[in-house]
Amino acid sequence: MEKHIAVFMTASSPDEAAKIARILVEERLAACVNIVPSIRSVYWWEGKVCDEGEVLLIAKTRRALFERLSDRVGAIHSYEVPEVVGIGIVEGSVPYLEWIDEVLGRGEGDK
Repeated sequence: MEKHIAVFMTASSPDEAAKIARILVEERLAACVNIVPSIRSVYWWEGKVCDEGEVLLIAKTRRALFERLSDRVGAIHSYEVPEVVGIGIVEGSVPYLEWIDEVLGRGEGDK
């Protein structure tokens, strides 16, 4: 099982994405959050197919912090059911993965 993960999330607007990203980084739940503007999402919601513009967030963190990160996003997000999907980082440059650990504290906050 991978120690580090990338967490994919979507937001309704650039402002909401920036708010979520800043909170996750400030609270040391993610070392970095990339914000990718202007994606298009097609999804099933409340009995119909929706086609909406969204903003993609990609957070880099540790697997041990996923539950706390997901709970925090759920508490601040405008969506009733926000997308929060963690994917294991199978390979990564050693200096980058060490930087994630340095920023997040080696094991601190993982409980």
